[in-house]
Amino acid sequence: MDTLGRAVVPRRQMLKVAAPLIVPASALGLAGAVPPSDRINVAGLGIGGRGERDLESFLMQDDVQFRAICDARNERREAIKSKVDKHHGNNDCAMYADMYELWDRKDIDAVLIATGDRWHTLLSILTAKSGKDVYCEKPCSMTIAESRALADTYQRLGRVYQAGTQRRNGTNFEYCINLVRDGKLGELRTLHANAAPGERYTPLTTHDWLPAEPEPPKSVVDWDRWLGPAPWRPYNSLYVKSRWRGYFDFHGGGILEWGSHTVDLCHAAAGLDETAPVLLEPHRPAGVTPYSVDFRYANGLDLVLRDTGWEGLGACAVRFEGDEGWVQTGDAGIVETSDSLQDYRKAFNDAREATTRHVRDFLDCVKSRAEPRSNALAACQAHIACHAAYIAFQLGEELEFDPATDSFPSSDEANRMRSRAMREPWRLA
Repeated sequence: MDTLGRAVVPRRQMLKVAAPLIVPASALGLAGAVPPSDRINVAGLGIGGRGERDLESFLMQDDVQFRAICDARNERREAIKSKVDKHHGNNDCAMYADMYELWDRKDIDAVLIATGDRWHTLLSILTAKSGKDVYCEKPCSMTIAESRALADTYQRLGRVYQAGTQRRNGTNFEYCINLVRDGKLGELRTLHANAAPGERYTPLTTHDWLPAEPEPPKSVVDWDRWLGPAPWRPYNSLYVKSRWRGYFDFHGGGILEWGSHTVDLCHAAAGLDETAPVLLEPHRPAGVTPYSVDFRYANGLDLVLRDTGWEGLGACAVRFEGDEGWVQTGDAGIVETSDSLQDYRKAFNDAREATTRHVRDFLDCVKSRAEPRSNALAACQAHIACHAAYIAFQLGEELEFDPATDSFPSSDEANRMRSRAMREPWRLA
């Protein structure tokens, strides 16, 4: 204290206080870095094979900081943490076995969901309720009821949702969709959507179980959490190694596997994002392939979902036909047309970049609060169309469908197939 009773700060301490604070350029957004206030903090739920491709697209974005991974498998938690930490040059990616711990984090803005299909709707809804935006892999739902619950939740809560139907941001698909919208095909008549090839993903799933194996420790694989809302069945290591496709409890079969992409693209081209078909007619062969389902919409448009006749176009191909010509494309990036539209033939070589553009679309909407291209309603309606088609295919009969009520006016059996019970304690409410 000095003679007036004022505190005296030692000279050495005063120099420390007076010294300028050195702030890293990255914190200020200098040298091309994105300041923390503009970064989007992302976490992941269940990131496996396809999810890693999504993760790579997220990590490519300068304004993304990947904060945490949650998975029922310790092997995957460790693998994703290693990948993320290496990218960011730190050891900050947290690991969780319980998603509720991840949801409790207030610093997480958005969540990448890339679990198996059985979890997609439930996790998307619970994540939205925790106050976070969602990028979710497809198929986005297992039933018609789940599809509608997803759309209703996101409309009510105002969260941003992007379905992993990345071809909506694929340059070749966007090009063909714009040809339709610009009237180059004349009046649109018929849409064609690629169904998963029967030899790879059969349209019908099985109710069989794989043989029981000893269940690993919960710290290695939490089998109960892995199953989630799906009915209980004994553990088999093949399930957790992505061999769950083809089983009814986990998968919607080839119609949903491919249709969630290709029917979705047809809806985008024809402006059908807020509706669904009014009639579905399945064509079931004696064997596995070829198979198809004919859709009819209230505005008179027809859509043919078929698994053959797409040679040279690559996977997830679509074809749009109007009264003045047709155009078709697929993952090979080649745009083919009728002779009347030959000036629009083109080849694109950036098909793999669609995921990165799709992720960027999502992130921009997280910031702007706009609707991304594969928003919850668009995903809902395309998935409902596919679920209705699969129900018709399973029953082997033509079915009427009412898009206003998501119901089949003349089939009690089909109506019972619109939803599935969830294993306790999981529920959509």
